[in-house]
Amino acid sequence: MKLPVLAVATILFCWVIPVSGFAQAPKPTDKQISAIRACADKYKENLDKVEQQCLFKLVGEPCISKVRSDHDMADCYSTETAIWDSLLNENFKKLVATLDDDQTEKARAMQRAWIAYRDTTCNFYWDKIQGTMANPMISACTARETARRAVLLALFTTL
Repeated sequence: MKLPVLAVATILFCWVIPVSGFAQAPKPTDKQISAIRACADKYKENLDKVEQQCLFKLVGEPCISKVRSDHDMADCYSTETAIWDSLLNENFKKLVATLDDDQTEKARAMQRAWIAYRDTTCNFYWDKIQGTMANPMISACTARETARRAVLLALFTTL
């Protein structure tokens, strides 16, 4: 039996639209971006301080205090990850600008290996827990590892 084109389109529309609504966490606000950037800059040479004073305190935790679902918690952490990822990319560009060709290639290889490490490590929460609580744990892990990496890349530029 063949379904009419309109019926197929309706089914696809009803399936794709709700799923895509969950595809992206809310974008960080200018205030959130400024807060994390200022904190990271203040403690730029001390990873421990960045973790204690900046990570989750300025975006993740305030957001989580207003939500109830695991999905919304994951979105809170993903919003923070977006900020740290932007800093990471800026810091990587600054680092590469200080390197020769050989060092640049090694820095890129280092980044690719780190991305694989981060993804494998953070996604292991799903492998171990296999439940909805794994999602915010994966998102928090990704935010934490991205923040750490952003600070490390900033430190490399000072060497």
